[in-house]
Amino acid sequence: MSNLRHNLIIFASIMGLLLAVTLIGCTPSRPHYLREPGELRTYVDSQIRIEYPDVQTESLDEVTNTKSPITLSKPDFDKPWELTLQEAVQTALRNSKVIRNLGSVTPFGFADGLSGRTAGATTVYDPAIFETDPRTGVQAALSEFDAQFTTSMFWQKTDRPQNVSTNDFGFVPFNYQQDLAQIDLGLTKKAATGTQFSLRNQTIYDKNNRGFGRALPSDWYTAIEGEVSHPLLRGNGTMVNRIPLLLARINTDVSVAMFESAVRNMVLDIENTYWDLYTAYRNLEAAKIARDSAQVTWKIAYEKMVGGIETAQAEAQAQEQYFFFQAQVETAWNDLLKAEQSMRWLMGLSPTDGRVIRPSDEPAQAKVVFDWQQSHEESLIRSVELRQQKWSIKRRELELKLARHNTLPQVNLVTMYRWLGYGDQLIGKRNGLDFVAPGSNAVEGLTGGNYQELRVGIDIRPPKFGARAELAALRNAELNLKRDVARLEDMELNTSHLLTTAMKSLDYTHRQAQLHYNRWAISKKEVDSAVALYRGGKTTLDQVLQSQRRHAQAQTDYYRALGSYSKAIAEVHYRKGSLLAYNDIHLSEGQWPDKAYDDAMERARQRDAGRYMDYGFTRPRVVSNGSVAKPVVTGDGAVDSSATPANQDPASQEKPEPAEAPAAPETDTVEADVVLNLPDYNLEL
Repeated sequence: MSNLRHNLIIFASIMGLLLAVTLIGCTPSRPHYLREPGELRTYVDSQIRIEYPDVQTESLDEVTNTKSPITLSKPDFDKPWELTLQEAVQTALRNSKVIRNLGSVTPFGFADGLSGRTAGATTVYDPAIFETDPRTGVQAALSEFDAQFTTSMFWQKTDRPQNVSTNDFGFVPFNYQQDLAQIDLGLTKKAATGTQFSLRNQTIYDKNNRGFGRALPSDWYTAIEGEVSHPLLRGNGTMVNRIPLLLARINTDVSVAMFESAVRNMVLDIENTYWDLYTAYRNLEAAKIARDSAQVTWKIAYEKMVGGIETAQAEAQAQEQYFFFQAQVETAWNDLLKAEQSMRWLMGLSPTDGRVIRPSDEPAQAKVVFDWQQSHEESLIRSVELRQQKWSIKRRELELKLARHNTLPQVNLVTMYRWLGYGDQLIGKRNGLDFVAPGSNAVEGLTGGNYQELRVGIDIRPPKFGARAELAALRNAELNLKRDVARLEDMELNTSHLLTTAMKSLDYTHRQAQLHYNRWAISKKEVDSAVALYRGGKTTLDQVLQSQRRHAQAQTDYYRALGSYSKAIAEVHYRKGSLLAYNDIHLSEGQWPDKAYDDAMERARQRDAGRYMDYGFTRPRVVSNGSVAKPVVTGDGAVDSSATPANQDPASQEKPEPAEAPAAPETDTVEADVVLNLPDYNLEL
């Protein structure tokens, strides 16, 4: 009975254990803690949330002093701001650390410029940033030829048992103990020819208990060695070693061209926006004249309706015409405010400062004729985009030269000469003791010249068998050069097409301005005649209303064509690369630090006092022709390509006329076909 009870207890225990294991394995469980308040006060929220950077910057006065916007419902402002085109350009350049651009490639150019173009826009700092890039800048390339000083100092202590016997009659344990100190100093300089000059000093202190015939328990070793390694094939020559410097300089020139391109685009946007604003003012004036004329007609129709001469339908028709032109006035006013805001953004001004910009310059009216041959040659020379592509070709040519050079094996002629000395001490009085005499010093042995060593040899390291990497780099450089040349050819063709289109647009807009002016003058006579006849009851109201609409449309079309003509002149200068010179804008480098001027003067004095050395065939070739102006035209109209561009000043070739009547450069002709007297305009609604 007792055995049965004992077996039942064991069986129950086993079943309980299996049940517990089953429950634990089937359900998840969490650890239990002896003390758990349950407040979870130490829990830290790690969700993603909006954060604001801790950046302290001062906003521009144009931002902090912005007033409430001018709207159609509240068209209040302090006074108009009479602004010339030249003042607009000067203000924009003065306020433009970031070069602004409307991004007019899309219908929402102004919005694109505000939202997406500022972050990646060109700034006045970009050329200097490219110049000072620590990896690809000019100074980084020049640092390859800077002298480099290296030093290392180490001390170590050794204490380890040795597997040796120091007694012939039995094993006696021996622990090797050593105090070792080593100081290395080195000075390395690479020359433009590829030669490597090295001057090194090594000093070693060694104290150990090894014995085995050592005369002194410690000794000092010091040596001075000079080494010259000159490449005979790969790396030989000033041209090859200066290619990285030339590439860095080309990168800087490309950045300058990009900056010039950004400034040019901004100036074109300013000119276009200026004339758009002028056109908006003229459209507003035309809409107001048409509205006032419609109001007079409405009054006449109303009087005739009261007198029973005209029907109510005719009076309503005249009233509708009045409200139509009133809507045109408000539309023109809204377009004016939009153009004025774009102008303010380009000039770096606040959106609203209590003034409304009003152009004071009149658009060009006389016909401007550009010489095609000269303009075409000038566009191919002065185009910023073509210049950037030519810099790219020059870069590819240098890379190809370097790739060809790298297919050569590396063969260096190495010469090393060493002076060394040993001593019981490192430095001491000159006592004439030679090593290994106690009291001898290593410096005395070194300066005495008793121990000298020489090593001369050739270090040959050919490319890997097959030179796959080098030949692939050569082929890649050749293909890159061919691709950039093909791109240049296509870009030159595009430049010709764009200049042709600009020339056609110039002629078309001038002719359109003449035609619309004639329409305007004739429609004015038609309106006066129709109103007089209507007053006398000899014509219908429809004729009056139609003549008024035609007159308003002709006036609007004329001012729009006149503004387009001024923009077409700027477009021609833009395409032939003379827009900046046309606006009397010249790029120059900022002021250097005083230390830079002192260093430049010292370098000039050194060169003046030195003797010129001709490097022969390894001398670098010229990669730049200097500043380039437009070509010189001879008396028969031919282009003189032999003229030296570097001797011409681009700024002296084209001078802008006074702001009130901008004309073409000296080499272009102006035909005064029609001179128009334009009416003044105002802002009142």
